[in-house]
Amino acid sequence: MAEVTRLSVARRLDRCTVLGPGTRAVIWVQGCPLRCGGCVASETLPFEGGTVHTVAELADWLDGLPGIEGVTLSGGEPFSQAAGLAELLDTVRERRPGFSAMAYSGFRHEALLRGGPDRRALLRRLDLLVDGPYVASRRHGLRWRGSSNQRVIALTGRYAHVGAEPDSSAGVELSVEADGSVSWAGVPPTPGFREGLEERLAERGFVLRTEERREA
Repeated sequence: MAEVTRLSVARRLDRCTVLGPGTRAVIWVQGCPLRCGGCVASETLPFEGGTVHTVAELADWLDGLPGIEGVTLSGGEPFSQAAGLAELLDTVRERRPGFSAMAYSGFRHEALLRGGPDRRALLRRLDLLVDGPYVASRRHGLRWRGSSNQRVIALTGRYAHVGAEPDSSAGVELSVEADGSVSWAGVPPTPGFREGLEERLAERGFVLRTEERREA
């Protein structure tokens, strides 16, 4: 019997327009070996926690989402689960051949190219990569990234045009769930965004959801 590949996921979002081109799904993986000061998703850093999904479960989820052109992989550090994510992209593309893929990584592109076969395999399946660690002292309101040392790298011709488009913040999006919990996605253009948002939401009785709900 073939081994079942599993991924540890911190959170998922079925529609997002501020983390990559067009309308995309987003998967935040759980676990990151880096500790960038001021990380806006600190709850995704520990490798403990998260919700475990099989590749097949995540592929079914992505395949069932209408009106999206691809997925953005964030975290956490996607390249810490590179083999499973490469398998996920292959599985989805068997059903949706034009499905695009973008990923964030705290590692530089050059370092990933020198990495192991799993990391290189994931790189080969990406159309876009945002690379490099977040550096709080170099924060700028840039498109899809938090600090000016980070780069948006087109790895295929699909999104080669993004380098010629305006390099300004795409903003953030808020989602309100039926139970009143709130989640957000995007790259905050200003420091202290998350702390201020949490305070204002708490004053109004909303709870910020930062983890994926576990199924009973």
